[in-house]
Amino acid sequence: MKLMRVGEAGREKPALLDADGKIRDLSAHVADIGGEAISPAGLARIAAIDPKGLPELAQGRIGACVAGTGKFICIGLNFSDHAAETGATVPPEPVIFMKATSAIVGPNDTVLIPRGSEKTDWEVELGVVIGKTAKYVSEADALDYVAGYCVSHDVSERAFQTERAGQWTKGKSCDTFGPIGPWLVTKDEIADPQNLGMWLKVNGQTMQNGSSKTMVYGVAHIVSYLSQFMSLHPGDVISTGTPPGVGMGMKPPRFLRDGDVVELGIEGLGSQKQSFVADR
Repeated sequence: MKLMRVGEAGREKPALLDADGKIRDLSAHVADIGGEAISPAGLARIAAIDPKGLPELAQGRIGACVAGTGKFICIGLNFSDHAAETGATVPPEPVIFMKATSAIVGPNDTVLIPRGSEKTDWEVELGVVIGKTAKYVSEADALDYVAGYCVSHDVSERAFQTERAGQWTKGKSCDTFGPIGPWLVTKDEIADPQNLGMWLKVNGQTMQNGSSKTMVYGVAHIVSYLSQFMSLHPGDVISTGTPPGVGMGMKPPRFLRDGDVVELGIEGLGSQKQSFVADR
């Protein structure tokens, strides 16, 4: 299934995309796409609904594909070729940092370049949405706790991230720096999360063209690893790292400016398109 949220910010309706590409209203059946609705039992109930019996929603703004996210966890330097382009070594364990949930926006919403930014950068990433509480889970069982996958754009301000004192979070958490969606694609539709093409363009020029198969630590390992340190709850999102081609890795480096347009997508998970606008 492809689950989504459609409508004005803060007033989105839960919906699904049917086989004909029509958006169907789920609001009579679930309060939102999050919490109990994306548990194994909740997804089974939605799957049993005949989409043709649901009202059709008009095309409109698409919101973030999951509601009520408590944690937005990111994995850094998780592609060996991306680590190399940034001059970093592949870490012996996953690098964990947090992105503020206030950064979450819809997949096609405007992204604001924060005041004082000179190095706003792009990163297409595979997002993992947790469907049931995971604590101390094994790698073998880890995917049982995943509701599905989505496109995640881990927008970054590199000077805030690496050139100022402290940790990475402040360079990752600016308002609008976390577009997710357009859909939460349930895991039954993704045969292998470690074999998905990933791409990103800036003003029509391809910058990233990679695959999740080059991830250092795969989805199952990441979910298991994180669960050793914190409980993962339904609606939590894990952004799993980016392939090479980011702005900071170019020679000379290239960063986003007012008026730039970024398009990105992942095989089977849809695509996003954002205009970048200076936050004045």
